Amino acid sequence: MVDDAMTAQLCCPVCLERDLRIFFELHGMPVYYHLLCSSREAAVSVPRGEIRLGFCRACGMIYNYAYDPSLMPQTEGYENSQFFSPHFQAYARELAAQLVERYHLYGKDILDIGCGPGGLLALLCEGARNRGVAFDPYAAAGTESWEVSAPITFIRDYYSEAYAENMGDLVICRHILEHFHDPRDFLCMLRRTIGDRDSTVAFFEVPNMTWILDTTSSGDIFYEHCSYFSTPSLARLFQETGFEILALYPAFHEQVLCLEARPARAASPPSMEATEGLQALARQVAIFEECYRQKFDLWNTELNRLCEKGSRIVVWGAGSKGISFVNTVKAAHEISYVVDINPHKQGKYVVGTGQQIVPPDFLRGYQPDTVLVMNPAYKDEIGEWLGHLKVSADVISV
Repeated sequence: MVDDAMTAQLCCPVCLERDLRIFFELHGMPVYYHLLCSSREAAVSVPRGEIRLGFCRACGMIYNYAYDPSLMPQTEGYENSQFFSPHFQAYARELAAQLVERYHLYGKDILDIGCGPGGLLALLCEGARNRGVAFDPYAAAGTESWEVSAPITFIRDYYSEAYAENMGDLVICRHILEHFHDPRDFLCMLRRTIGDRDSTVAFFEVPNMTWILDTTSSGDIFYEHCSYFSTPSLARLFQETGFEILALYPAFHEQVLCLEARPARAASPPSMEATEGLQALARQVAIFEECYRQKFDLWNTELNRLCEKGSRIVVWGAGSKGISFVNTVKAAHEISYVVDINPHKQGKYVVGTGQQIVPPDFLRGYQPDTVLVMNPAYKDEIGEWLGHLKVSADVISV
């Protein structure tokens, strides 16, 4: 652990206070979880980094104080889309419909920062005749499970003040803010580019750290994510960078936080949203490491037991949760295959540990005894897949 003298030199990236507690560490973790590695050798030789999470007692922000941006070079072959899942598509369609109705988004301009293939942007544009501009240095239109027919311009670059003329009536930014080692600086930049466009609405979605702590979900703690938000820290960040919060709520089985905001005339002091829940969050932080160790000790014991009896085990889900699981549980080296429905991942290899990623149809012949489901939100969907494939395995949520 970091000593008190070193902790005293650290600063919260949200509220800039120094009242911090380092509470959790992981060592030698792959710095990228979603690289498409074409060989096992490439997968196991990826760069690795340290995770050292600190909790800010003043605002609730959790941050990886061992994060080193120099370990995160620009790279091609990055794939983390969830849109191949019908269950996730249903969530995205409902979210898009709600935003369109709530903010009367018909024939409007929408800006997507960190768009990936542009799945949510396409849903926002297609039915309501909106126009989209999408920024992502690795943007690739049409790589989802449908064709993008909406009028969307993809710009392969990071959004910055140089692109201020591309501001929209709605700004969406999903699962990007947690990647910034200085999220305050990014939001200040965005507020400047919005300028006096008082009617512009911003929609942000980030992983919900409260859910991660509550469920001991280590799969959502990984090197690419240096910033971890809960309701207090997310609210304070937006209020102090010149936004008025319109709505702040958990979604998708409590796993994410959604924030809707518009520009304010000036920064505001912390509101009730930014102070409520801090004590409960501190209690969760205090017990997280012990709960985490207990959980993974149990999984090591269980995997060893299953392997000793000759069980064939597969992990379902080559997203962050699955990749974190096989890189953390020592006995996971006994698992040869990770299943994923994303065709771009199939035939590739898991970073860090090198398991082959296979399509669901692979299980028809392999016939596993145990399927470990990495995200309980998809358990019913996975059960339907297994029934279709006539696989009668034990299905266990991790």
